[in-house]
Amino acid sequence: MTTIAFIGLGNMGGPMAGNLVKAGHSVLGFDLAPAALEGAKARGVVLADSAKAAVAASDVVITMLPSGKHVVAATTGADGLFAAARPGTLFIDSSTIDVASARAFHEAAKAAGHASVDAPVSGGVGGAEAGTLTFMVGGTDEAFGAAKPLLELMGKKIVHCGGAGSGQAAKICNNMILGISMIAVSEAFVLGEKLGLSHQALYDVASTSSGQCWSLTTYCPVPGPVPTSPANRDYVPGFAAALMLKDLKLSQDAAGTSGAATALGAAATALYTAFAAEGNEGKDFSGIVEWIRTRADET
Repeated sequence: MTTIAFIGLGNMGGPMAGNLVKAGHSVLGFDLAPAALEGAKARGVVLADSAKAAVAASDVVITMLPSGKHVVAATTGADGLFAAARPGTLFIDSSTIDVASARAFHEAAKAAGHASVDAPVSGGVGGAEAGTLTFMVGGTDEAFGAAKPLLELMGKKIVHCGGAGSGQAAKICNNMILGISMIAVSEAFVLGEKLGLSHQALYDVASTSSGQCWSLTTYCPVPGPVPTSPANRDYVPGFAAALMLKDLKLSQDAAGTSGAATALGAAATALYTAFAAEGNEGKDFSGIVEWIRTRADET
């Protein structure tokens, strides 16, 4: 049994921590939100008085925080989690953050004598609950080897993408594809409606033809063809539009610093910015189909 500190127990972190408890590990958890703490407690997580108290008593630390600045601020410095941890602690950061912050996290961990991986996830809340997440991991071979057995308790696909920051790079690229493809699928359904096609007919053709993609076959943005998609639950996330927009903005920041041309990524970012600005931040990102339909009706 390993003692694990889990810092950040929200919609993703709570069920991830719960799966570690189910596997027989002792999990000490901390979050600033009382509701998140109560949810984690119900999953068997032992609540700590502070993040530093949890870390000081643990062999492994997993963080799931909102942004790069939060990760760096929480872990580094004389009052940070690296300083509070036992020598040689393994740090796993499963936040989705910018590559530069991920690399700063790794450098500070190494300087403090700790092993580290950046290990963002894909699969949404459903994947976190079911333990079927995909982990994209950056770090040394040794750190990856140490982290993998724990990641396998929370996910079904664990990919070592390369050195420090590579997990975040893979996550940003993946979610840029996802944002673009969801817009494409949504536009196709709206066009199909205008041309008299039923949703089921278009799905039956595209899902077995060259238009097939995850945004269509697993996460179809219109009700009916895929009963488990958020479209059948009034677009309750899932994966919220605000989080998709965050990831698309990260992709565009990375494109700017690396000199990559991402015209469709930029267009998707602009469309999700407009969608979120009209009060849709909390809807599932597939709900953009309704916004696209409204735009079509206005033209």
